[in-house]
Amino acid sequence: YATSDSEFEKDIIESSIPIIVDFWAEWCGPCKQIGPILEEISTEMSDVVFAKHNIDEQPNMPVKYGVRGIPTMLIFKNGELCGTKVGVTTKSNIVSWIKENL
Repeated sequence: YATSDSEFEKDIIESSIPIIVDFWAEWCGPCKQIGPILEEISTEMSDVVFAKHNIDEQPNMPVKYGVRGIPTMLIFKNGELCGTKVGVTTKSNIVSWIKENL
């Protein structure tokens, strides 16, 4: 699902379920490449939630979390930031990264 700056604190930070937030923008080619990969993973990993955060429409959270390039994925677990991955990579690398950080 998509998040807004205001929902971010409530939905993501307060969630007891691990959440992966994909920071992206409409004009970002690599973001469009990684989108389908994340959708595939989300159907296979039912113990985590995936959210997308458009940095152009909702610029406050990317600044707060130091997102400097996109795509950037952040993993939040019990309100804590536990992992960051920047750039496009393979599905297996993303799955490994998620498992390492949960």
